[in-house]
Amino acid sequence: IAAANARQRRRAPWSATALANFIDAALAATATLPPPLDPSLGREAIFIVGLPRSGSTLFEQVLAAHQQVEGASELPDLGEVVQQESLRRRRPYPQWVAEATPQDWQRLGREYLRRTARWRERRPRFTDKLPNNFSHIGLIHAMLPDATVIDVRRHPMDACFSTFKQYFAEGQNFSYDLEDLGRYYRGYLALMDHWDAVLPGKVLHVRYEELVRAPEAGIRRLLEHCGLDFEPAC
Repeated sequence: IAAANARQRRRAPWSATALANFIDAALAATATLPPPLDPSLGREAIFIVGLPRSGSTLFEQVLAAHQQVEGASELPDLGEVVQQESLRRRRPYPQWVAEATPQDWQRLGREYLRRTARWRERRPRFTDKLPNNFSHIGLIHAMLPDATVIDVRRHPMDACFSTFKQYFAEGQNFSYDLEDLGRYYRGYLALMDHWDAVLPGKVLHVRYEELVRAPEAGIRRLLEHCGLDFEPAC
């Protein structure tokens, strides 16, 4: 595994410094955001974030068993909406965040909902299970203030080793070196601590091991955070 990952790392380089710089810039840019024009915007969306290989698929399947929720898996729409706005402003995220008005955030939130409307044709709510969106919780809150956010956690030795031995098609270049994985994990923790401080109660942290050990208690807690009634199918 280590030899194969070393070869892949040479083909797909990754910079811990670049990650740290991005985190610092994102934290500074989203530390203070204007109050939303419509606090109810985005209630349809349930974002599931965290590290890869942490059990996010299991939590999505639990939610998708509910008659009110459609499981949409890993959606690119949030990142693409942000990228389009960066192209429009001719500056990368997060350089333009300080200039965004409440009207801008509402416009971006509505664009995300327009792009994901197909996932609400049968059921009123849907999951967006892209683990790397943990870095965009500030954006999610600004664009979709009533969206639900679930942070799935698994023991770091299990999650990181599982990530290390997994060959990803794309987008996880930090996963081919154990030191890079450690730095990425610490960056993830720092971001989640930040969101808890500036958006208390926004994110529900759930543990894979606890759900497996006591499913009903964990599922009831999960559904309550989502504003959903308990259903045995879950």
